[in-house]
Amino acid sequence: MSANFHELIEGFHNFREEYLLAEHAFFDRLAHGQSPKTLVIACCDSRADPAILMGCRPGDLFVVRSIAAIVPGEAEAGDPDAVIAAVEYGVKHLAVEHVIVMGHSNCGGIHGLLFPEKIEDEKWISRWVSIARPVIDELVEEEPDEPLESRVRRSEEGSVLLSIENLLSYPWVEERVKAGTLSLHALYYDMKGKTLNIWNAELEDFEPINAPHGAARP
Repeated sequence: MSANFHELIEGFHNFREEYLLAEHAFFDRLAHGQSPKTLVIACCDSRADPAILMGCRPGDLFVVRSIAAIVPGEAEAGDPDAVIAAVEYGVKHLAVEHVIVMGHSNCGGIHGLLFPEKIEDEKWISRWVSIARPVIDELVEEEPDEPLESRVRRSEEGSVLLSIENLLSYPWVEERVKAGTLSLHALYYDMKGKTLNIWNAELEDFEPINAPHGAARP
């Protein structure tokens, strides 16, 4: 059951007693600055919190969340653009060493992209998810009769890969990747399968992180 506002406030009091005060030295250090090594771009979906999924503590991740974990390319970014501003801060000021784009199954943003009539009256959502429209167009061209379940999964995964590609359209990202000081990673969280999958460039597919190298998708 989802927590209401008053339960969230009570939750902070519990957090303060169980963590802030119990581990005061750790949180005192955090109060003076942050130095995360990893930036995560994740979907806004309440079920796909990257810090929880990856067992992180405060200070471990610099997190950017957007509908469907979409990252606009340099030519598509708004002026201003909150997603790119956060990425720029993480890369230039925090000097993160890794950037992760994490998509997930049952993504409402991708659903809206596949069924645009559902969001045709929602200007901001439809404009945002349209950034990933090339993914759908390419899949339809490749396999026009692809079953819906497969099309949805590949659209969700493809959007993650497009966001990785879009990140490289920014010179200050591309330069660091070429220099070896920044690595980009594509992840996909399968809620039903209870797996976190990583893009394997050699296999050209996502594979479960906990599976042996080269294992088939479940």
